[in-house]
This record gives sequence, C-alpha cells and structure tokens, in this order.
Amino acid sequence: MSKILCALSVSVDGYITGRDPRPGHGLGDGGMLFDWYFDGDTPSQEFDGFKLSEDSAKVFDFHAGRVGAVVAGRNTYEDSDRFGGGSPHPNAALVLLSHRPAEVTERQTLATTIEDAVARARELADGKDIGLMGGGVLNAALQAGLVDEIVLHQVPVLLGGGRPFFQELPTHVRLNLVDVVAAPGVTHLRYEVQR
Repeated sequence: MSKILCALSVSVDGYITGRDPRPGHGLGDGGMLFDWYFDGDTPSQEFDGFKLSEDSAKVFDFHAGRVGAVVAGRNTYEDSDRFGGGSPHPNAALVLLSHRPAEVTERQTLATTIEDAVARARELADGKDIGLMGGGVLNAALQAGLVDEIVLHQVPVLLGGGRPFFQELPTHVRLNLVDVVAAPGVTHLRYEVQR
C-alpha cells in the first residue's frame, strides 16, 4: 500500500516561510529555505532545473521518485499561484484539500476532507506514495492518523517568525529517526511516525 509522507524545507526554528511574505509567493525572507535546490552541481533526475549537491540529489530524488500524487492545502495552492494549473511535482497528480469551492483544472482534483483527499490520491498515485504539502494538510493528516513519514530538509537558519510548519496538535506525535544526511546548506532528517 502507498505510504503517506510529507517532505518540506524548514528552518531550525520550524518555519516554512519568513516573516515578510511576498504577495503570490508566500516565502518572504524564508525564500532561502530553498537555496539548496540550486546550490550544487548535480542535476535532479526528477525535477528539471534543480542542481543540488551530490548528497542532496540522492535524498531529493529518492523521495520525489516515490511520489505518485500530492495532497496540497488551499493556502499552499494559492501561495504557489495554483501550480500553474498543474501539480507541484512534474510526475504526480494533485489533490487540492479545500473547505470552500475552488476552480481546478483537469490535472487537479478537489477534496473537502483529509480522508477523501488521501483516498483520491491513493487512486491517482497508481501504487506510488502520496506526498502531503503544507502545514495545515500535515496537521489534519496527523490528527487523522494517516501519516507514515515526515522528511524535514532542515536549513541552518533561524527565521524568528513566519508561517510555522507544525501547527498545534491535540496530542503528542512520537517519531522514530530513521535517516540523517548532512549536506551543504541542509540536513535531511527522515522520521517514521509511531502508531
């Protein structure tokens, strides 16, 4: 069965955007969280235009290659200019989780609950894994007990504010650290969610 994972860049103090987001981009001074995508000399085999360090390319391509569908939240969708009518992943379908109506293209699917979004993503993933995109989506999936793995691409910076990756949860979520890869400008941390 498909695993459900979330893999995002995050500051050491837990932010996925900075304090001063730019309209339509949502990154602000947190844009540096993605410098490691382009600071190397090893092209990604999954995403055109990404040139990572050799170690980061191995980690990034491993996780990106696993994903057959992505569930993204409405804030992430809007902050990313609706992914240009497609998906944030070149080889994966997009399921948009939104509690209000949204216009979607033929390459996008709308769902109103995390359970429906994950069920639809499983159908679209064709046996591959499902990626969760956005703190709200991850929070909802954690509360529903649906998450198998969390991958943090931790960038060595303290942003001091912005949009936090993790939102308030009703209970503790225990994680098992299963892999750590230190690379230039980023440390890749892979956790399994304890059930």
